[in-house]
Amino acid sequence: MHPFPRRALLAGLPFLAAPGILRAQGTWPQRPVRLLVPYAPGGGTDIFARSLSEGLSQVLGQTVVVENRPGANGSIGSDVVARAEPDGHLFLVDTGSHIMNSYVMSLSYQPLRDFAPVSLLSRYPLLLTASGAAPFRDVAGLVAAARAAPRTIGFGTSDAAISYAGNLFTRLAGIEMVEIPYRGAAPILNDLVAGHLPTGWNSTVAATQHLAAGRIRALGVTTTTRTPLLPEVPTLAEAGVRGYDFAGWYAMVGPAALPPAIATRMHDAVEKTLQIPRVRERLAAIGADLGVMGPAELAGFLREDDARWAQAARDGLITRVQ
Repeated sequence: MHPFPRRALLAGLPFLAAPGILRAQGTWPQRPVRLLVPYAPGGGTDIFARSLSEGLSQVLGQTVVVENRPGANGSIGSDVVARAEPDGHLFLVDTGSHIMNSYVMSLSYQPLRDFAPVSLLSRYPLLLTASGAAPFRDVAGLVAAARAAPRTIGFGTSDAAISYAGNLFTRLAGIEMVEIPYRGAAPILNDLVAGHLPTGWNSTVAATQHLAAGRIRALGVTTTTRTPLLPEVPTLAEAGVRGYDFAGWYAMVGPAALPPAIATRMHDAVEKTLQIPRVRERLAAIGADLGVMGPAELAGFLREDDARWAQAARDGLITRVQ
């Protein structure tokens, strides 16, 4: 008889319990890879993911498809990925709301515990945008109008991070506006273009084509420096909202048990994809900052972001939805 019990031997060989996952590491990807975007089609996250997917298909030698699962501030789609088989064939592409959501709503998952970091894809400034039909043409005009008639001007938001951007603006500007939640950036932009919504908060990625066509106006960017994509648009701090500084980001994560080898290989594929000229040019043209991070760096970045939202909750800048 072997000196070690069979149970002990099995405990020391965890790969025996998951042979499919081990095989997937060697031959990954074995079938089409899905990028799940937890927001409606046409928004910034969706546009970015679709721009990335074509190049990833070329690099990975497998079809990469984008799947939209909007709802509940992105948490419905996140839950799908948290519960998925960790075989490297389903990834989540999300914004900063992925981390922030745990401070504003009840979740069936924990953003840091239940996901494996893969790659930070992009950082980007957000924009305060206005309908062409709105009577104000700059931040000073909006602030004056809001002070003259408190809670009569609406602003559209599409996720928790963008909600924070809008509410931080009203707090620092000392005005009262009405937040109008949407299921994605595209419906906000549609209502801005149609004149049904006076103001909205968007990523540069989502808003660029509408700004170029003159259908909406950009009043200010959320970062402390102007974006090269819209050099004529002032920062909100320059426009009179002192202390305003906020940037959005896109990241890719997988289920918590995703093998580290697959996470690394997907990150490497992302880096190679971003070196393809047509992909890089397309993403740069819509305002994406393509400074990526790998799994280990992204893990630290997400922990820092979590600490930021914990402090924002303590300071009363974000509140939990009942």
